[in-house]
Amino acid sequence: MKLVCVILAAGIGKRMNSSIPKVLHTLCGKPMLQHVLNAVEKLKPEKKIIVVGKRYDEITRAVSGSLISYVLQKIPKGTGDALLKAVGALDNFKGTILVLNGDAPLVTADTVKSFLSLSEKNGDAVSVLSFTAENPGAYGRIIRDTSGYALQIIEEKDATREQKKVKEVNSGIYAIRSEALNLLSRIKLNRAKGEYYLTDLFEIAVKRNAKTGVYCLGSEEEMMGINTRRELLTAEKVMQQKIIDALIEGGVKCIDPASTYVHSGVKIGADTLLYPNVYLEGDTGIGRGCTIYPNVRITEGTIGNNVTIKDSSVIENSIVKQNAQIGPFAHLRPGSFIGSNAKIGNFVEVKKSSIGNGTKASHLSYIGDAVVGKDVNIGAGTITCNYDGKQKNKTEIHDGVFIGSDTQLIAPVKVGKGAYVGAGSTITEDVPPGALAIGRGKQRNIRNWARKRRANISSLVAEVSSRRRD
Repeated sequence: MKLVCVILAAGIGKRMNSSIPKVLHTLCGKPMLQHVLNAVEKLKPEKKIIVVGKRYDEITRAVSGSLISYVLQKIPKGTGDALLKAVGALDNFKGTILVLNGDAPLVTADTVKSFLSLSEKNGDAVSVLSFTAENPGAYGRIIRDTSGYALQIIEEKDATREQKKVKEVNSGIYAIRSEALNLLSRIKLNRAKGEYYLTDLFEIAVKRNAKTGVYCLGSEEEMMGINTRRELLTAEKVMQQKIIDALIEGGVKCIDPASTYVHSGVKIGADTLLYPNVYLEGDTGIGRGCTIYPNVRITEGTIGNNVTIKDSSVIENSIVKQNAQIGPFAHLRPGSFIGSNAKIGNFVEVKKSSIGNGTKASHLSYIGDAVVGKDVNIGAGTITCNYDGKQKNKTEIHDGVFIGSDTQLIAPVKVGKGAYVGAGSTITEDVPPGALAIGRGKQRNIRNWARKRRANISSLVAEVSSRRRD
């Protein structure tokens, strides 16, 4: 089947009460329009056309994909007008045009494939995907005759009392053969709303004896459109549950699914354990056999097999190799690389640095703009002083180095292989391989200083008391 997809995304979304275009509101980490595009991608269309409104620039920047064209609907005149605007971008395409809404992010490729298959099998010129709604609300009703043949789609506000009782409703998904597109020009303006309704196309096709079909597929959950923030929240909960269910089916252990938040792009290997209050965002990938403790947030992270991430740690745009240990209370800022069997301990911050295999920074350190070799020991309180007030400078610590506690490494500086740095040192020059560097002032002991200090304090207190009495 030759296929082009048209996604209607020009709606303003007034009921969202937001300055953000409706289709760019996110659920599970991606704009709702992106979720629709991802489903469409699986259908392998020849082209994807997105009809946008005044917020054209924002939408084009926010979504991604191949073979996408954009069509501008300057004045919002309804879905019929929106599709008519897209016709000009079809370039005399011959085949099926699939029409979807950009504010229905839960629709799946499998349901749409089934719909397209039925439409093609029956040779429909115009077909509609419908579903059964327990509470039809504002959905357009599918009106059938006594033999079950669909005659029209009638909007809720135009429906009679009896018609409003109909529970089969329009999903807003259409399959239209290219030769039936000329019927779009026959849609009349709805004067009450000042819009052209795409729903009218179906009745026009029926009256002109074109082959039509309505196929009741999918679920109410899957087909829900989003017009308010409450509906967005409902849709996010549905999607989140599906994501967690899929992870559990794949062998992930989740202690409390209700308190675990996972974006749609996240991948997790089998036998990984997720504790409560874990947030996994973006296109994060986590290997097999990992343990992620409570209150951890990972954004765009790549985590190897058998990694342990302890409580209240944050990992952003970083890579952690197998068997490493992170946290508790660690922060990996963007651009960090942690080698296998390395340890980044409590209250350690790493920024744009590479940490070698087996290296340990167990507590209370800052490592920024540094390249650290393998099997290095970084003592508590160590700081790479990377910023000189104008630019960031690089620190190099080679294999097997021992850095004593409370060391300051003033970049740019290099510490050679196997060198030692004494605790409390301020290192401003390169340290040769195998050397011991000590960069601190000579200790001086002042005898009886504490006794003299106490005597001075006592004298001062007595003087103050005497002044008060006077």
